[in-house]
This record gives sequence, structure tokens and C-alpha cells, in this order.
Amino acid sequence: MGSDGQNWYLGLTYDQWVPLSVSGPTPAARYKHAAVTVDGKLYIIGGSRNGRYLSDIQVFDLKSLTWSTIKLNSGVLPATSGHNMILWENKFLFLAGHSKDVSDTVTVRFIDLQSYECGVIETLGKLPVARGGQSVTLFGSKLIMFGGEDQHRRLLNDISVLDLETMTWSTVETMQTSPAPRFDHTAALHADRYLLILGGCSHSIFFNDLHVLDLETMEWSQPQLQGDLVSPRAGHAGVTIGDNWYIVGGGDNKSGVPETLMLNMSKLVVSVLATVKGRDPLASEGLSVSSASLDGENFLVAFGGYNGKYNNEVYVMRPKPRDVLHPKILQSPAAEAAAASVRAAYALTKPEKLDLSEREDSSFKEVHVDNIQQHLLAEISALGEQKKALESSLADVRAENDDLRNKIEDVNTTHADLSKELQSVQGQLISERSRCAKLEAQIAELQKMLESMQSIEEEVQALRKEKSELERDMERVSSVQKQGSGSAWKWITG
Repeated sequence: MGSDGQNWYLGLTYDQWVPLSVSGPTPAARYKHAAVTVDGKLYIIGGSRNGRYLSDIQVFDLKSLTWSTIKLNSGVLPATSGHNMILWENKFLFLAGHSKDVSDTVTVRFIDLQSYECGVIETLGKLPVARGGQSVTLFGSKLIMFGGEDQHRRLLNDISVLDLETMTWSTVETMQTSPAPRFDHTAALHADRYLLILGGCSHSIFFNDLHVLDLETMEWSQPQLQGDLVSPRAGHAGVTIGDNWYIVGGGDNKSGVPETLMLNMSKLVVSVLATVKGRDPLASEGLSVSSASLDGENFLVAFGGYNGKYNNEVYVMRPKPRDVLHPKILQSPAAEAAAASVRAAYALTKPEKLDLSEREDSSFKEVHVDNIQQHLLAEISALGEQKKALESSLADVRAENDDLRNKIEDVNTTHADLSKELQSVQGQLISERSRCAKLEAQIAELQKMLESMQSIEEEVQALRKEKSELERDMERVSSVQKQGSGSAWKWITG
């Protein structure tokens, strides 16, 4: 799409990706780079191409649709891939990633957007091990880093927190079942309380699961998603706008994922917004997606990726505005019902501060009583609504219990079948052990026979030797006899 003036984006169709026709030189195609949009400009830094790490800083102006390159005034930004970039106080912060600069722990670097100075930020505390393919999420004045792959290809699923005000690292102990170690996943923050982790991969498995960490209780949960299916993927990109989390691209080393998903984080419902065909750059691993505000409206901006070839195209989407929902507390229906009952009990027992003092104005008394009645009626109505909510929650809990009972019955049936199969296998194993014992006994007997055959062979060899010696003696005797009889004959005839 070309640029028809500075407001080209106002004519875009909702929920459709559109490639942009840019002017000027374009940056090298790449993947596993870092991308952030600031003031209508897309910043692309680093990445890799054909096994070579990149260190350039590219800027795309979303108004004029032109690329430009930034040269640092001081400092050196090493070539890096699989890193994260966060905007903090007019600075870009770079964390982790793979590069030729070997370090045992995660390095934090910065670029000042005003002076274009670059440097390393000294951090304190318990520094996490160096890694790439991790996720880093901004939570207030803290960065939450999860997972990744270290320099020895060891997979990680730890949580480390960097306090940006003190630049101090700390590790976090979590409860419940953590996600399996992984890298090249994506993460998002919901309602300033929940950290969501989606997808990623190990060295042999690609995931499509969703894990949620409650940052108040530090408890992991794995809620079920509703709506469209999320296929296993790694190297995908994600960005949040309000309650909606937009997931783009990714793949499984065989093919790219063609669907762009929208996950409503309040409802936990997934829907497919758009689908591309063939080897489209949007069906790539290691691409980036950012959100840009243009004239007060949010747009998605995607760049780069690898799907058999490296890409450097820019795509934009104008997401359709969605209704804003109240943040959902991501806990079980049983916990929600318990919390609702506590709130209801508290509402019943909470004393109201009502002013019932004597006043000379009788009309005020009547109005005041009417206000009290109205207040009580409002409370009764509120309690009725809470009762309905409790009944609904109770119905959900009962349905969940029924579902759990069915699952338990299935598990018990499977356990019984497996027990029978185990008994059968154990019986086969006993018979095989018996047969092996018999074979071992036969082998021992054969070894004994072999040993006796060796002694017999030795005796035969000795007899053969005696026989040959006896035959030689007989030949000598025979020759002597012949010689003796010849002499005697000569004597008789002579």
C-alpha cells in the first residue's frame, strides 16, 4: 500500500493485514530482532540473518513510510539476537539475548533516545544466568523475566525480577505447577496483576498452552481457553491493546502459523482475526509485532521473520475497537463463589452510620426516613443480585464437580485397564525369566560338554601322536629286517 498523504491509515479496513510500500533504502531482512514503537516510529534493533548476529538500529516513520538508520554518538551495541527491548524513561533497555560477547549473567544495556548514547547498566542482587529466547514484561517499575535457553542450551522456566528504580535483580519462588521449561514463547500483563505465558518450545516439543501467574499470590494456574483452537507454535509475537492480546505468526520448524489470533484476557476466549496464505511473511518465526498510536487510534505493526527466507516487509493492521470489560480474576469457580459469599456476609453485618438524632424540622425526618428506606431497598436489591451471583457460581461449581467426577471415573477406568495390562506384562516377564533361567542352565551344560570335548580332543591328539611314533618304529624295524634278509641271501648264493 502506498502513502496517500500523512493519514493513509484512516482508510484501512478493520482486522486485515496490509503491506506497506515504503520509500528509501530498506533494512536487511532478519528475525529474532527487538522492536518498539515510540511517537509514531518503529525502532528495529539487532536480530540475526544466515547465522550472523546484527547490531544496526533502524527506524521506520509510520507517517512518511520511510526508513532511516541511527548512528550512536557513543558506546557500542554488540550484535545480538533473541533479546528484549523495553522503553523506560526515554531510554531503550536491552536485556539478555545471544551474542559473541560471552557473559555468565544477563547484561542490561541502554540507548538514550535524546543523546543516542549507549552503555551497560550495572545491576545488583542475584543476577540471572545469561540466556536468549526469554520473555520480559514491564510491571509497574519492574521487569519480569521468564524462561529462555542458556548458552549451554539448557531450558529455563525461572522467574527473575529487575527493579528499575534500584536496578536490583531478585528471584521469585512461585507456587503450584510452573510451565514446562521453554523458550521463544510470548508473554503479556493483564489487569496489572496477571502474567500470561503462551506457547514456546523445548528442543523437541512445541506448546500451545496458556499459563497464568498471579503476581499478588505468586501462584501459577493453567486456565482453559475457549473459542478457536490455538495450534502449537514458537517464535510468535504478541502485543496487548486493552483487554485484548494479539498473537501473530510463529511456527513449528515445519510450517508457519497463518492465523492472527485475538485472545480476550477477561473472557479467556480466542478468536481468529485474519488468515494469510502460503509462505506469507506474517506466517514466520521470529517476527515482531508492536502497537502504534496514530491520531489517537491504535494500529498493529509487524516486521521481519523467517519462513524459509528472511523478511523485511512492514505490515499494518487496524484492529476493530472492542468493548472494554472488567478485568477477570483468574481463579477457579469455587474460589470465586467463596469470595462472593464472604462479600455477601460482610455486606449483611457491616453497620451503617445513620444519623437518627432529633431535629425540629419534621419534614426533614420524613425525608430522612424515606432515604433510609430507599437505601435499605437498594441494599436488598444488591443482596438479591449477590444471591443470583452466588447461585450462578454454585451452579458453575457443581458443573465443575460433575466434570471432575467424570474425569476421575475416566482416570479410574484407565487405571484399571493399565493395572490389567501391567499384570499381563508381569506374567509375561515371569515366564520370560523362567525361560531365561532354563536357557542359562542349558548354556552351562553345553559349556561343560565343550570343556570335556576339549579334553577328549587333547587325548585324541596324544593317541594320534603315539600312533605316528609307533608307525615310524614299525617302518624302521621293517627296513632293518629287509636289509638283514638281503645279506643272508647274498651269503648263501655267494
